[in-house]
Amino acid sequence: MPSKKDILDLHFMDARCKLIDVAAFLDRIERHPGEPDFRLEGLKKAIPLLLSEEPGRAKAILESLSDTSTEPIPEATIQGAFGAPNPPTS
Repeated sequence: MPSKKDILDLHFMDARCKLIDVAAFLDRIERHPGEPDFRLEGLKKAIPLLLSEEPGRAKAILESLSDTSTEPIPEATIQGAFGAPNPPTS
């Protein structure tokens, strides 16, 4: 079984790169005009889950960015997904 150090030796640089990429993405969003939408809010809500000491962080983040609605929408406006739950409109 690999040790924590073995895993760090193998995967630290990749994880470091991904964190820097997310930080650069957030900086890019902040530099541009206009209002962000629910996707940015979804990412921001997921960041504290990343910092949690609880096991299952990947699952918690995936679930926080998943649409759990069960009712179909009347008509699709696009083909594909947004990657974060869209808040209900009222």
